[in-house]
Amino acid sequence: MGMMNLNNKNRHKISYALLRLSTKISEMECTVRNYGTGTPIYEAEIHMIKAIKENEGIHVTGLAEKLGVTKGAVSQIIAKLDKKEMIVKEQDAGNLSRLALRLSAKGETAYLHHEKLHGEFDRLVADVLVTASEKDRAFLVQFFAALEEKVDRFEDYMSES
Repeated sequence: MGMMNLNNKNRHKISYALLRLSTKISEMECTVRNYGTGTPIYEAEIHMIKAIKENEGIHVTGLAEKLGVTKGAVSQIIAKLDKKEMIVKEQDAGNLSRLALRLSAKGETAYLHHEKLHGEFDRLVADVLVTASEKDRAFLVQFFAALEEKVDRFEDYMSES
């Protein structure tokens, strides 16, 4: 009986710690930053900048498929990035009816600052894991993958309710 209560207590501690951490990370992600450009860039915009950088010459349909969003959503963000002078639109040489996208110098600056932030976050995690055994690290990778899968199924369940 005492063991069961301890397990429940620990289980609650772990789930609440995860919720607190995910809230902090979410708040951090949702913070509007300028990424060294002097222009406010929103979360969806920086993810679009990253996708364009890593798939130079991509077009709206390709971005929609890659990011799992509608072409309309991509077009809206592309319009905002164009207005903020973060991207360059060029006619696709292979298909003149569509535009190929790449980053402008300002977009490149945003991308590099965003990557630097991710690198710093990676170092934060590495600092915490420095004393962990390889077995503990492997467990964490498996734990987070399994948890993500369960959360995805939970989200599906919640959207059907």
